[in-house]
Amino acid sequence: MLHLIVFIWGFSPILGKLITASAPVIVLYRIIIALIVIYVYMKLRKKPLIIDRKTLIKFLLTGVVIAVHWICFYQAIKVSNVSVTLACFSTGTLFVSFIEPILFKRKIVWYEIVLGLIVIIGIYFIFNLDTSYRWGVVLGVSAAFLSALFSTINGILVRDNDSNTLSFYELLGGFIAMLVYFSVKGELSFSLLVVSGMDFFYIFLLGLLCTAFTFIVSVEIMKEISPYTLVITVNLEAVYGIILAYFIFADTERMTPGFYIGTALLLAVIIGNAILKSRWKKQQLQIEQ
Repeated sequence: MLHLIVFIWGFSPILGKLITASAPVIVLYRIIIALIVIYVYMKLRKKPLIIDRKTLIKFLLTGVVIAVHWICFYQAIKVSNVSVTLACFSTGTLFVSFIEPILFKRKIVWYEIVLGLIVIIGIYFIFNLDTSYRWGVVLGVSAAFLSALFSTINGILVRDNDSNTLSFYELLGGFIAMLVYFSVKGELSFSLLVVSGMDFFYIFLLGLLCTAFTFIVSVEIMKEISPYTLVITVNLEAVYGIILAYFIFADTERMTPGFYIGTALLLAVIIGNAILKSRWKKQQLQIEQ
């Protein structure tokens, strides 16, 4: 199930590039559609929406982080391209290796630090691209940090909360954040909801398939796996997305050899994590026995 939703996420940046609307408008639409779908789903399943005030505040604030993450992600695609954005998004591995031990109050595992350093080397190769891509690198890395942050937070929140309720209120928090954003910019009006026919079709797919479905499933999965495993597996989104973009957008997605060296290092981290985590668990079981 995890790999299924990661494969679906691979289409998210493709849709982001196909949509001509600005990054904030994409995020606003994505949240609205996902909110409606999740609300209808919860009503049909008769799932409760009532939660205490303290939990509500936690959900809403996490939703703000998610909204900012999405803005950075889609803006990175707008100012660079899909390949650069996805490669930089893989740095979430580095960030979560530090964030997770702090929030989960566990020791930092040595190999997570090593893998994080490999990620830095990979980003170094990618950053040595044409200067026109560097804002995309900065925004892509920012999106990765925020993704690592809210993924780790959700790993804690999902322990004692229903994943559907959590998803609904986090998206509601993101929706409120977007309303505030457009209000501050003086752009809050019905004109925001006016997009072209193809843009609406792509945004609908983004909201329904790449957000509502995957958001609920990814949060539910957090009950079975750690945030680190989730984030490092999500790096496969870069593989699917870069391959799709290469064939769909042709010349604009063909990069320098250095880019592919850096991306290969990032992907090597995924394989390395799978091997080392398996061995680490076996060692811990042997020690306990």
